[in-house]
Amino acid sequence: MSFVSDYEPKAVWQHFDEILTIPRGSKEEERIREYVCGVAEKKGLTYRTDEAGNVVVMKPGTAGHESSPATIMQAHLDMVNEKNSDVEHDFSTDPIEPVEDGEYLRAAGTTLGSDNGIGVAAMLAVMEADDMVHGPLEFLFTIDEETGMTGALELSADALEGRQLLNLDTEEEGSLYVGCAGGKDSSLSLPLQMDEASDGAVGLRIELKGMKGGHSGVDVHLQRGNATKLLARALGAQYARTPFHMADLEGGNKHNAIPREAFAKIVVAAADKDALEAGLEGELGAIQDEFRPAEPDMTFDISEIEAPASVWDTATTQTVIRLITGLPHGVVSMSYDIPDLVETSTNLATVKADSGTFSIGMSSRSSVDSALLALVGRVRAIGELAGADVEEGNGYPGWKPDMDSRLLGVMQELHERVLGDKPEVKAVHAGLECGIIGEKIPGMDMISFGPQIEFPHSPDERVKIGTVDDFYRLLVATLEEIA
Repeated sequence: MSFVSDYEPKAVWQHFDEILTIPRGSKEEERIREYVCGVAEKKGLTYRTDEAGNVVVMKPGTAGHESSPATIMQAHLDMVNEKNSDVEHDFSTDPIEPVEDGEYLRAAGTTLGSDNGIGVAAMLAVMEADDMVHGPLEFLFTIDEETGMTGALELSADALEGRQLLNLDTEEEGSLYVGCAGGKDSSLSLPLQMDEASDGAVGLRIELKGMKGGHSGVDVHLQRGNATKLLARALGAQYARTPFHMADLEGGNKHNAIPREAFAKIVVAAADKDALEAGLEGELGAIQDEFRPAEPDMTFDISEIEAPASVWDTATTQTVIRLITGLPHGVVSMSYDIPDLVETSTNLATVKADSGTFSIGMSSRSSVDSALLALVGRVRAIGELAGADVEEGNGYPGWKPDMDSRLLGVMQELHERVLGDKPEVKAVHAGLECGIIGEKIPGMDMISFGPQIEFPHSPDERVKIGTVDDFYRLLVATLEEIA
């Protein structure tokens, strides 16, 4: 155990400290599932695991509340595995190394996994508690939320008895969330047409890194740079002056994270090498100055490498650069109904050349179904104009706010009484499993809340330590109030 176990409330932090040692990337939740089931077994609680890998644990109501309506608590077991390129870390075996940073807890160069590890830890603390008042409880631990919400999508409609749900997967203290965006991914693929590199050609590797990235829903309004888009912008501007051939381009590795780093290999005639290098330095330097307020740590590097024997032909080089430049990224529109809420956005998330194909991953979100479909259609149109094959995922539904929710009224009053201030009622521009669960089980009354977690899905992820205590006190008080 580390220093994390000494934080208050110990019942939550001791579990989170243990969770830090358990590999739990998306689709690799076996060991964290075993840990949850082990806690249930120690407490003599009934549990079941469904075919998808979700776990539901049942805990009877306390004395006098055995026949109360059941309450569901829900969190997801997986985390986003992201690290800085200069950090040696194997997420499949290595524990997360926690670092105390003032009033925050973060990790050493990797994601912390407080999204949604704090929610999981809070549920485990409630499972173990013998000194709480509550009605019958159902603890729903879902899998693979971060890469497609697979667990929620495959959850059976009759898996749960309760019709009031506390989702513990939002990340802003002092807020109660009553709605979320729906989303849909698009995959674009282009065949790579190759040429032989010219004799005497010179290879260059260009790196753009040091950017903040972050969650493509929660952080998209912060106007951070997309490393892939910006590198393509610099390459495109310079190509018009000094033509070259692309040999490789890579950026981003998660559909729900803004790319923090991008890398390219290009090949140019030896006589044009100095002019090309100077031009790229000028373009990237201008981008660095432009984004300095949002990306103060952005850096770039241009180094000479041995020219590859094969390069992308001229048409492919131009098409890839133009396609990345033309595809949208960032906020598309703001909500007319909820102040300061992003309504529609998209993330140019991943690009990679592999086995003769160049692939682009796009992740689009909106709280308005028609706007989401229009944006996905826009991505398709741009891709098809460039000659790309475009495929779309099934997507997931949004969660429409219910301002007359009984649970909302109870928690608003409790927030003032227990924590001393009135909560903000919000919707989040990110996908929550509430949307899927609410669609599967009509009539589900749902609220989502959590502690202050900043910059999730990036190595800058951090949780504000003191807010975990407030979050847990509100959770305990709510379970008692609705018992």
